[in-house]
Amino acid sequence: MSLRLNVLNISKSFNGKAILKECSVSFDSGGVHVLMGPNGSGKSTFLRICALLERPDKGEVRYVSESATLEKDISLKRRITLVLPGVGVFNTTVFENVAYGLQMRGVKKKEIEEKTLRVLEFVGLTHKRDHNALVLSSGEIQRLGIARALVIEPEILFLDEPTAYIDQENTEIIEDIILNMKKQGRSTVIITTHYMERGARLADRVLIIQDGQIIDKKSV
Repeated sequence: MSLRLNVLNISKSFNGKAILKECSVSFDSGGVHVLMGPNGSGKSTFLRICALLERPDKGEVRYVSESATLEKDISLKRRITLVLPGVGVFNTTVFENVAYGLQMRGVKKKEIEEKTLRVLEFVGLTHKRDHNALVLSSGEIQRLGIARALVIEPEILFLDEPTAYIDQENTEIIEDIILNMKKQGRSTVIITTHYMERGARLADRVLIIQDGQIIDKKSV
């Protein structure tokens, strides 16, 4: 894993209001990076720009591997994944929801089953594998969204407010999932949250967004 993300002087405005103002920050591979700030501070916009789902008005997002800047094409987009709050699900089983990304990539059936079952166990949803995803609770759906992201083994995983609007039990499970990801070190994880204490508990590094700019608190 050697994918690095460099954000260079990005700015973004909506309806004439500046949301992000010349933000610059770099993310080396590995670790959990937590971006904290109140609702409406621009955290989600920043994440969407980093995930190449939105363009900044000014500035640039660069992905670098082995000292080479990568083109923003489909091959790069398959190496990064964003999980939004309020994950949408397909009207089929939990297993099929998680397996879908692998099926689209042409992965062989046996490998799909192995990877999907492994990820379902990792997020604590093995017992729900044959349930229709539409009957899951909001917290379980959020865990399903994380499972769908993890099964394709992204090098950088963006999690936008992963514990927002869900119950305490599922919040604790998701935090444990993130801590286990941190322990395994397979992906760089970049999280947004407005829960200061929870974010600090998960983070190797804390970033604060304030007045449209990002303040790097380094390691915690």
